[in-house]
Amino acid sequence: MTKRILFIVAFIVASISTVQSQEISKHALGLRLGDDDGFGAEISYQLGLSGNNRLEFDLGWRDFDFGDAIKFTGLYQWVFNLDKGFNWYVGPGGGFVYVDLDDNFPGGDDSDTYLFIAGDIGIEYNFNIPILISLDFRPEIGFGDNDDDLDFDLGLGIRYQF
Repeated sequence: MTKRILFIVAFIVASISTVQSQEISKHALGLRLGDDDGFGAEISYQLGLSGNNRLEFDLGWRDFDFGDAIKFTGLYQWVFNLDKGFNWYVGPGGGFVYVDLDDNFPGGDDSDTYLFIAGDIGIEYNFNIPILISLDFRPEIGFGDNDDDLDFDLGLGIRYQF
């Protein structure tokens, strides 16, 4: 019985020290370069909600084989510390896309707006200076006439923390 209580106390102390080492920045602003159907750049903002939760908002432009798109994404993320400045994060989200298709697209020149849901998983490194670099993977499911399939978005981000 005493070993069990000692183990529980050690687990609680270790959990509290781990939670305290997961502090994330209140604000981070930067760029995210990604690729799903085509290359794109996004302005990315992260808002820290607590020691290990945050919101991320990305607004950007995508260029793909049959046109261009403007994309807005909102994500909720849980952040977990791996070692010193390394964290990994995961969370759900969604957004909307405005797509402008060119003449090469089957069916002709057209535009469309659609919604999507997304998941997000990634790894990041928090430097001693206020710079954060990340690599993430976002599976997205679109709901629209021209994009009703599963896309995989891989992105590299660099953000200034304040």
